[in-house]
Amino acid sequence: MRRTVLSFLVCFVALAALAIFVDRRADLREASFEAKYPPEGEIVTIDGRAVHVVVEGTGPDLVLIHGAGGSARDWPPALVDQLTQRVRVFRVDRPGFGYTEMRHDLNTGWSAEAEPPREQAALLARAARQLGAETPIVVGHSFGGAVAMGWALDEPASAVVILSGATMPWPGDVDWTYRLLGSRLGGAVLAPLVTAFLPESYVRNTLENVFKPQPAPDDYFSRAGVMMAVRTATLRANNRQVNTLRAEVVRMTLEYPNITLPVEIIHGTADKTVFLEVHAEPLNRTLPNAALTELEGMGHMPQHYAIDGVIAAVERAATRAGLR
Repeated sequence: MRRTVLSFLVCFVALAALAIFVDRRADLREASFEAKYPPEGEIVTIDGRAVHVVVEGTGPDLVLIHGAGGSARDWPPALVDQLTQRVRVFRVDRPGFGYTEMRHDLNTGWSAEAEPPREQAALLARAARQLGAETPIVVGHSFGGAVAMGWALDEPASAVVILSGATMPWPGDVDWTYRLLGSRLGGAVLAPLVTAFLPESYVRNTLENVFKPQPAPDDYFSRAGVMMAVRTATLRANNRQVNTLRAEVVRMTLEYPNITLPVEIIHGTADKTVFLEVHAEPLNRTLPNAALTELEGMGHMPQHYAIDGVIAAVERAATRAGLR
């Protein structure tokens, strides 16, 4: 019995020491990421939560909403520079990403539940309004496309532009890693391990798969602050949001026919992350005032490799909305 108790105590102390080491290493890596990629814009407070928004340019208002694992840094400077010559651009961090906080839980300090696209849209709309945007054009990429659709359903907007948007229900389940890291146990135990030890080489390889068949731009990894997505809280937010997205989209699609504002849909024919035939084409058929532009041979990141096409879609949306 004594030996059993002693063995148990030794194991307990070893696990506690390992947990402290992992948490400390994770904290140090997070601090290094944040020191390298500080906020670029303003931090506004909405219901006690920090929301990060970068505001640039003049003219009609336009909001850029990034996809899963991204931030306001995702948008390429070449695109933003052209947009700011036409409109006032609001680049936002979605909840849990960049410097926008997740919904808080009084007991744990972080929410165990995913924040649905419509709730994200409501938070970001309030932040944009606080900085002067009233009825913007809303541009959403990938997961951000679902948030843009939530904005169109519930918040004032002039028009919507969907880039490779995850906006319709898809067959099957998300990858098992999302389900694991999106669970309470995975978020509590595995997320800090990933933060502490995931190598940059793995993240770079993942990026190449997202960009295919185009290569990831040479400067994207460092410029976009991709390793910020490896922070523990961001891993929890990303995996919970992706894990619950399909069910939220199913509910949203019931109201899509009520959206009467102009919607421009841009989607690559070679997108193997969010499929054209599963999302863009059905969305185009569902919305009463949509227009679909297919980009031949383009993968999941048209904002990097089809800038002219994205600018043209924004201009069409502005014209259809009666904006100068």
